[in-house]
Amino acid sequence: MGSIPTLSILHGDAHPLKGMPLLLHRLLEKTVCLKSQQNALTFQGSTLSFGTLDATANRIARALLCHIHSVGAQANLDGDFLVAVCMEPSDQLVLTLLAVWKIGAAYLPLDPSFPPARVSHILSEAQPIVVIAEKDDAEGFGTFQNIVLYKDLCQQAAHLSPEPVPDNETLTGGKTSLALVLYTSGSTGIPKGVRLPHQVVLNRLCWQWRAFPYGPQEHVCVFKTALTFVDSVAELWGPLLQGRNVLVVPRDVTKDPERLLHVLEEQKVQRLVLVPSLLHSLLLVLGFEARNKGLLSHLKTWVCSGEPLPAQLARDFFAHFNSGEHVLCNFYGSTEVMGDVTYHVVRSASEVKDCDKVPIGRPLDNTAIYLLDENHRPVVSGEVGELYVSGLNIAQGYVRGRDPKCFLPNPLTVDPDHSCLYRTGDFARLVKGTLIYEGRTDSQVKVRGHRVDLSEVEGAVTAVPGIDKSVVLCYKPGQTEQALLAYVTKQPDACLESHQVEAVLQKSLANYMQPQQVFVVDSIPLLVNGKTDRQELLRRYEERNTGSEGPKTDCPELDYTGIEANQMEAAHILFETVISVLGGSTRSKVWRGANFYDLGGNSLNSVFTVTKLRQQGYVIGQSRSPGYTAVNMIITDEVVNLHYLSLAGITSFISSKDLQEVIDQMHRTSDSDTAAAIEKQQDMGYVAHMLQDEHKDAVNHMITESFYEKADLEQWLKSDIDRADYKDLTDKLWEPLVQKNLSFLIKDACGQPVAVALNFDAHDEPPVEISSKLAVVFDFLEFLEGPIREKQLPQGKSKVLHSFMMATDPSLSYQKNVEVMHFMEAEVLRMARSRCFTGIFTTNTSPLTQQLGDVYDYEVLRDYQVNLYVAPDGSKPFQQAPESQRAICSWRPVCSSAPK
Repeated sequence: MGSIPTLSILHGDAHPLKGMPLLLHRLLEKTVCLKSQQNALTFQGSTLSFGTLDATANRIARALLCHIHSVGAQANLDGDFLVAVCMEPSDQLVLTLLAVWKIGAAYLPLDPSFPPARVSHILSEAQPIVVIAEKDDAEGFGTFQNIVLYKDLCQQAAHLSPEPVPDNETLTGGKTSLALVLYTSGSTGIPKGVRLPHQVVLNRLCWQWRAFPYGPQEHVCVFKTALTFVDSVAELWGPLLQGRNVLVVPRDVTKDPERLLHVLEEQKVQRLVLVPSLLHSLLLVLGFEARNKGLLSHLKTWVCSGEPLPAQLARDFFAHFNSGEHVLCNFYGSTEVMGDVTYHVVRSASEVKDCDKVPIGRPLDNTAIYLLDENHRPVVSGEVGELYVSGLNIAQGYVRGRDPKCFLPNPLTVDPDHSCLYRTGDFARLVKGTLIYEGRTDSQVKVRGHRVDLSEVEGAVTAVPGIDKSVVLCYKPGQTEQALLAYVTKQPDACLESHQVEAVLQKSLANYMQPQQVFVVDSIPLLVNGKTDRQELLRRYEERNTGSEGPKTDCPELDYTGIEANQMEAAHILFETVISVLGGSTRSKVWRGANFYDLGGNSLNSVFTVTKLRQQGYVIGQSRSPGYTAVNMIITDEVVNLHYLSLAGITSFISSKDLQEVIDQMHRTSDSDTAAAIEKQQDMGYVAHMLQDEHKDAVNHMITESFYEKADLEQWLKSDIDRADYKDLTDKLWEPLVQKNLSFLIKDACGQPVAVALNFDAHDEPPVEISSKLAVVFDFLEFLEGPIREKQLPQGKSKVLHSFMMATDPSLSYQKNVEVMHFMEAEVLRMARSRCFTGIFTTNTSPLTQQLGDVYDYEVLRDYQVNLYVAPDGSKPFQQAPESQRAICSWRPVCSSAPK
């Protein structure tokens, strides 16, 4: 007798939400009652307690309500009150989102990087009652008029009540259901908004808290995901509503896997949600140095979401984390099902030893999965079917009722909680009770976790003036080599190049949706039925990418014009490595002035490139020496490299404006031990001379040229500063600098002045009256340093050496700058020891220097956002500086042991 076939239907565990507040902000208010004084939000060194977070959000909510009532705003056609939010990741962003909920509205994220056309479409369709922004970007918001700036809301909120807004005063009278709207790529080629109610978000969070509870020592969680991406919801509100401190990671750190790694290590983060491509990048960074082996050992729970998880990547993960204490989770879902609707946990490499792909597992709580055929009948276990979802994780449709065919009545149950089916458009099969993902039914792909419909990209490409036809393809979707490609033909008499098409697309498509390569071709190949032969186009690309078709006639040109003879070897290695990484997606000629990302690179490719260069014996590094110095340097001495290589290689590569800047920073690795490196340091041929009157002209020249042209703070005062101001400053400081005998000039082997280091005893600095605009800079430095000098540093003379200013001669090459700066750093340390100082104090305003604090064993005493500074006259001299620009005061204890 044969067995009864099992149908492909899976039910998650039933866990009713009874007893839970229906609104997420009410749940937060309950948390505030229990943990009012505990840390809730941390951003760039500043922390808000739960009590302060809630009270501030309440004030902002009241100010927002006043504004909305004053303009007589109404609900949109769906009956929703939406507040669009266009802000960068920060504590202010979280306060804004919470305030939106507290007035009975739902938030609608608008990424500041979105092209105006996308923003205009979203605002026109969703009809938010107001846009809250950091900047009044009239062009970016099109014809939308009701825009309020966050800073203005804060000013209005300052004197309002910190108590929660009563239900009867909210926009919906306490009957709020919608929490947020997220716009995704639409199957019709037009972005569509997904409506997510509070209950849907709550179901997803309650499952997370039950299945992956926070440990007793899990104090800090990170919020790093773009707000427009659905994973941001659980990443932010999951820990916050459970009383955990959330560290908001700036966008520039999130984009740099090396900097992100060090943030995760420093904060001892124990769980992380990320797309597989970022996991790949982090594993590459962890593999740079043997000493990196122990990094992130505390990060026990890794959750991959947003893209298919390759089995090989899972094996690579467990090759690095092989203690048996780490788990790798594969979450599957989409925005329409609150991000995740199934999950699978991998605990060892043996579980994926013979797998081609990591399973997507089983359903979350209160949800069900159906694999159906084209007639909506369940397929037999083991067969491939289209994946449908029912239950409490399903969105409340799309804005304006778009695509109703995606949300269907469920004929397979009478349970009211499962009355609706969401059609995912994915294929899967059920094997031994576990779901295996089998791809898409349509033209949608995932790019960096974002859903991208190729028809939407194709529509934008076709709309470019001069284009006749276009085809957009995805090469190897879900794999490391994935690339969006556009093949286009021109209209008769049109003069059109690939770079022109790309320039237009930058204005109409989000960054992650832009093709990595545009090919202008004479014709597009067709099948016998007249349809586009997509496989032929993919085959052409693969041949071009791998070189399998033999000698290339269209290989990107390598142009070494302008490369100095002593850099030619490094240039050859770099250019060929770039071609090997980017392959057929290289957009244009590879030459010293090309930008890696303009050539077709991305953050993952940058990691591959740096890794390949390292395998060929080259490392990259650029920094500034800690202290108030204005000279861009790179560190090549092997002693520093032991600390430096894994910290700044990718950072330096990412921040380079062109390939010449990368070449300038490339240097050979060495297996020399520390003693040999120190011997090399002492044999550089440089000599330090304590400052004498005869050095004055040379010092004036180096200080003026370095700081006038390159200083981080002065750039915001440039129109009010003259070169003569630096000479005036040096003149006034000169006599005490010579008398104190703590500053020195560096001369090279030929006796030429090449650098200067100005130092003072921190408790014996001379008063100097500065009449120029440079006074603003020194007032700012005193504002930062004064309290530290008085309260945190050792007291008394001859205790603290203040590393005040450093500069090098502008005529030096990069290599000479490297040697001189490292020599100066060693000399400052040597002098501090020989004079028996307790330690060295310095203030650093360079982002690259700030990353190198641990290289020189500096401890951060204060981290300050530059644009917040208010001068004694009430002005904000650095208000144009970005929020990411920081000034960091640091301290390095001095002991008798050798430097690390």
